[in-house]
Amino acid sequence: MTAAAPLMSLEWTDHVTGRRGFLVVDRLVRGVASGGLRMRAGCTLEEVAGLARGMTMKEALHYNPEGRYVPLGGAKGGIDCDPRDPGAYGLLVRYLRAVRPYIESFWTTGEDLGLTQDLVDRAAAEAGLVSSIQAVYPLLDDEAAARRRLADAFAVEVDGIGLDELAGGCGVAESVLAALDRASVPYRGTRVAVQGLGTMGGATARFLARAGLTVVAVADVKGTIANPAGLDVEALLAARDAYGTVDRGVLRPGDRELPGDAWLSTDAEVLVPAAVSYAIGIADQERVTARWIVEAANMPVVPEAEVLLAARGVTVLPDVVVNSGTNAWWWWTLFGDIGADADEAFAHIRGSMRALIQLMLDRAEADGTSPRAAAHALVTDRLPVIAERFGWYR
Repeated sequence: MTAAAPLMSLEWTDHVTGRRGFLVVDRLVRGVASGGLRMRAGCTLEEVAGLARGMTMKEALHYNPEGRYVPLGGAKGGIDCDPRDPGAYGLLVRYLRAVRPYIESFWTTGEDLGLTQDLVDRAAAEAGLVSSIQAVYPLLDDEAAARRRLADAFAVEVDGIGLDELAGGCGVAESVLAALDRASVPYRGTRVAVQGLGTMGGATARFLARAGLTVVAVADVKGTIANPAGLDVEALLAARDAYGTVDRGVLRPGDRELPGDAWLSTDAEVLVPAAVSYAIGIADQERVTARWIVEAANMPVVPEAEVLLAARGVTVLPDVVVNSGTNAWWWWTLFGDIGADADEAFAHIRGSMRALIQLMLDRAEADGTSPRAAAHALVTDRLPVIAERFGWYR
């Protein structure tokens, strides 16, 4: 897929702190674009533009002409601030006030790195918005019923964790399982290291552990927790704070505390980067001994590192496919392809993600390319089909 200039790109400066925020709309479909809002220190316009292009791809990859959910365009927002900063919430509210006309008109957004959906919803209300996804309401057949269905889905909990927090990790885990099945590798005995134990990483770790894999390392901002015999994932999840940081008081005698980057070189078959972008650079990839890197985070492997990894036989399953389940679950639920039920949601996510992983790997094998190049090729095939049905917005 050839990169092109986004449809719209803007930079905002907060009048109180001088901090910057960004919004990039890569593409509109039916006049609407979808993509979350992240907050992290060092966030840049270039980063947000790459994420917005990724959202265009995720939407296109889930296009099903028979479904009620019709993919939207891609967009992304970003704020350059540490979410733990005491002034972060006020900054978030001011950003949302500044971009309110865009959210009201064509940008649907939600949680991303550094922000929870509850926090986004609270700040959006304070900024005078009806909802962070209100731009999509005119596309719904029955807005009231759709909004009730999504609200009901957000109220569902599974073993203490909200369905909205589990949907994306279910998709990541299914991507891992599909790759293992394709390679005829049994689940039991397969070791996994996860970077990040927030919404995406935590849910991924739970689903993989329950599938029979052994989670041998997890990393948070304090460092890496490792145990070659396997970690107690449920205990770690229960001991997290709102930012995914684990209370070390729950560690067992066999659990070791290691440096923050130790997860990279963990003796494991699968690495799941589920935290920040650009986590695996050229020097970092030399330490990787895993067979698969499954991108739960957005853009965690830099392109140059991915080339070197491929040359060493390490397969990178790309973010645009792997972590697309969260976004798709929102829309499947809102548009009515699935109801507000955990079992129905997980079944739909698993079936869709497994089919998409297989399609991507089949294409990569047929074309002699990487999984990422295959995903880009699938998007290149689908975007004109979507545009033919709904019109071009470039």
